[in-house]
Amino acid sequence: MPKNKTHSGAKKRFKVTGGGKLMHEQRNRRHLLEHKSSRRTRRLSQDKELTGGDLKKMNKLLGR
Repeated sequence: MPKNKTHSGAKKRFKVTGGGKLMHEQRNRRHLLEHKSSRRTRRLSQDKELTGGDLKKMNKLLGR
């Protein structure tokens, strides 16, 4: 049987913590930062835990 391949796009966007959670970067932090407040950009720089229905989908793409 062939081995399952990890989805290349998913492996670049998500990282697995020691406890097995999936973390991802938040959106809205790529460009047009000049008019966003420092408070907002600081908050957006923190990684967020993936939850809900997406978690099941991403685990499958990552071969977990």
